[in-house]
Amino acid sequence: MGYLAVYLFAIGHLASGNGQTSLLIVEDPIARANQPVGTLTWEPVARLDFWIITLLISPLNVFLGLGLALLVGLNLSVTYLAWTQPKACGLKTTSSGIVAAFPALLSGAACCGPVLLIVLGIQASGVLLTVFSALVPLAVVLLVGSLLFVGRKVDPTLL
Repeated sequence: MGYLAVYLFAIGHLASGNGQTSLLIVEDPIARANQPVGTLTWEPVARLDFWIITLLISPLNVFLGLGLALLVGLNLSVTYLAWTQPKACGLKTTSSGIVAAFPALLSGAACCGPVLLIVLGIQASGVLLTVFSALVPLAVVLLVGSLLFVGRKVDPTLL
């Protein structure tokens, strides 16, 4: 859930609230939900103000964020397994298990890279921002690839 919150914050759909509680739904939310705003981001269909947070609800963005969060969670679980029981993953040492965490850690750059540039105050060119739009699909490929690669080596009898 933490990764989903960071993802929604990075795309601008989660912010600090105004101390009030309200819900605003747009006209024709089904048609609006399918309108892309950018690369792999879609138009919000509702705004929920809940005291300390404001959430713009876009079903496709939430679905994508949940998918990425699930893949990151699975990769971190495999990392924990490889670190605590390296023989079950076909590894010789516990330090090898840390390598499995790299796709999960690098996937954070997929959603947070542009925000990091803004926070650091670095002027980014259009070309650099275009590269960041390719990071989400790349992160998905790396996360799934890591799960398949390590998952084939896991011996359930050694767990």
